[in-house]
Amino acid sequence: MKPLRSIAVLVMSLTLTAGASAQISLAPPAAQTPPPADKPAAKPRPKAITAARKRAAPAATPVAPDAKVTPAPDDPNADYVYAAYQRGQYKTAFDLATKRARDNQDPKAMTMLGELLANGMGVKRDYAKAADWYKRASDGGDREAMFALAMLRLAGRGGPANREEAVKLLASSAKLGNPKASYNLALLYLDGQTLPQDLKRAAELLRTAADAGNAEALYALATFYKEGTGVEKDVEKSVRLLQAAALADNVDAEVEYAIALYNGTGTPKNQAAAVALLSKAARQGSPIAQNRLARVLLSGVGAPVDRIEAMKWHIVAKSAGKGDPELDAALAGLSPEDRAKAEAAARKWLGIASSALTSPQPQGTQSGGLEPH
Repeated sequence: MKPLRSIAVLVMSLTLTAGASAQISLAPPAAQTPPPADKPAAKPRPKAITAARKRAAPAATPVAPDAKVTPAPDDPNADYVYAAYQRGQYKTAFDLATKRARDNQDPKAMTMLGELLANGMGVKRDYAKAADWYKRASDGGDREAMFALAMLRLAGRGGPANREEAVKLLASSAKLGNPKASYNLALLYLDGQTLPQDLKRAAELLRTAADAGNAEALYALATFYKEGTGVEKDVEKSVRLLQAAALADNVDAEVEYAIALYNGTGTPKNQAAAVALLSKAARQGSPIAQNRLARVLLSGVGAPVDRIEAMKWHIVAKSAGKGDPELDAALAGLSPEDRAKAEAAARKWLGIASSALTSPQPQGTQSGGLEPH
């Protein structure tokens, strides 16, 4: 069976995920509770589609967790560790977590130690020690530790690569309600190497993660519905999922939802909203959004004509490899004064020296208007 484009993108995302340090959610114990044992898991809906963003969860670089700091009911000092972590006081968090892990055998503190060691936060990076703490926390039932250890096992960090163990850990974490685990397990079913390729099962797992608000899963599921991968094709449902992923700040979803709005595909046409989304995604560094925004500003359809701003975005997109012969021709047609303004604006945006900008060279072909990427 010939892999669909969305599958290839998702597999690439999996590779990036496996090669990154696992970034986990370090919410205090009270903020993470598994689903009640007597309540059956929601049955996954039969349809799903999405193209994963190029950076899969978890992120390669650590970011502050979103969860609020709340003390655990059985430990009045539990909030101190997480408060220190959220403030960037990693050495303090490490010391406090070490004491709690050793004195109280606290799985959450063990997970914190794994996180700090895996990312070199407040201490020297040590994947082997991180894996050891994650393993102890996993044995204690912590779903975040299970997920993080699975990522290390996939990447072969802190010990030999072990995909079979990684799959078991992801499945256990997903069963406890971790959407990142469901998402990454879906990628393995799409990959078809670690697990037999199963598009329907991948769609089910993506639906579970999407229902929990995972932005990457929402975007991937949108692609499944758009292309009829593992689900029945449904363009309108795809666009609704794109909208949800865009609201969750998935940049690729912002671009595709903007294109759908601009063209009125699967949703009422709204070019003003589309241009606003393209502008947001362009500022977030999406070369495709930059290219489409340049076209809009050059054509004046959906926004006032602004040739200098259009060429600025074209040059910026071109520097990231998104060539466009039609925009190259438009740039060549500018007056020397306007071209200098566009290049200066691009240099300012890119933060690079004038000498780093080269004259655009035609690459590939582009048709007019906005097209899905």
